[in-house]
Amino acid sequence: MPYAELSTVKHRVQPGTALPFNVRDADGTLLLARGHRVENQAQLEALFTRGALVDINELLATHDVVRAAPRQQLPRLWAGCLGKLTKALRADPGPGFVDAVDDAAAPVQALIQRDPDLAIFQVLRRSAGADAAYGAQRSLQTAITSYLVAQRLGWDAEQCTLQFKVALTMNISMLDLQGGLSHQAMPPTPAQRHELQTHPMRSVRMLELAGITDADWLQAVLQHHEQEDGHGYPSGRSDVGDLASLARRADVYTSKLSARSTRDALAADLAGRQMFMQDPTHPITTALVREFGIYPPGCYVRLVSGELAIVVARGEHITTPVVAVLTTASGVPLAEPVRCTIDGKARAVAGVVGERQAGLSLPMERLAGLVTSG
Repeated sequence: MPYAELSTVKHRVQPGTALPFNVRDADGTLLLARGHRVENQAQLEALFTRGALVDINELLATHDVVRAAPRQQLPRLWAGCLGKLTKALRADPGPGFVDAVDDAAAPVQALIQRDPDLAIFQVLRRSAGADAAYGAQRSLQTAITSYLVAQRLGWDAEQCTLQFKVALTMNISMLDLQGGLSHQAMPPTPAQRHELQTHPMRSVRMLELAGITDADWLQAVLQHHEQEDGHGYPSGRSDVGDLASLARRADVYTSKLSARSTRDALAADLAGRQMFMQDPTHPITTALVREFGIYPPGCYVRLVSGELAIVVARGEHITTPVVAVLTTASGVPLAEPVRCTIDGKARAVAGVVGERQAGLSLPMERLAGLVTSG
């Protein structure tokens, strides 16, 4: 269960007013229940001093905690925020759906703004080992990617937020189908192909029933598989809006990074190269490739020395990322990863290594902690 220090949200507690959340001791033991009244400022200060905690899940209606949290806490915040957003996405659309998605999406967007490298890391590393939640996982990856690229394109905050929601919800009608297909060795059946071809319309209908009336949101969901050359679906139109255009490209890119039962995930550098070669002149594709680069945070790389490393931050140049070295040249895991910057000379990247070829199985939180340790 992820926690934040009470002191990071001190503006939300006042003497004589009811606590809006449970307060716990440093070991997680309940100290004060929600609704309890702290009588004076001295009692509050005593709680701050003893390191009292608050469950992150009780704070996710606001992203203030994301802005105030120490950088080392960000991996835990990501885990909690993505868990809540997944739950909101997979709930039956109905009364309360829009508010639940808004409440869960806001802190994720704040996390992206706080540390874009760690956001990219979530996209790459959460692509490994797809499970029954594959559909929701892919929606999260696409939404994060879309938001990052929208920011790079200079879109305003409202457009970026809407882009995130479009990418998050455009496949809401086929989340379970995506999960099934990720484990299916055979090509889609005729019934499955029909579901795939009609999911934009079905997603729009589900969102309308959930109370979404934003015309731009709904139109982008409907058009997210249309292409400017008219070869997309469901209508084969060529006048595709920017929201749908970015959502489609982010979906294609993150699909390349996601493993399935029939293939491994594509190496990050190759995925970016394919995107650019297939669509070299479009500004959205250019922005996406530049945002992720050839060695995005979260990809494993082999150094020319033979050491295995994981990229933890983008560097000053596209070929000089910051990495955490994980093994010796002979493949022996290091007790503690060594963080260093690739200089292209004494230390250089020989190539990207896939998840399976890396042969390491480290917890996501520990890997993400490498990003925030610098």
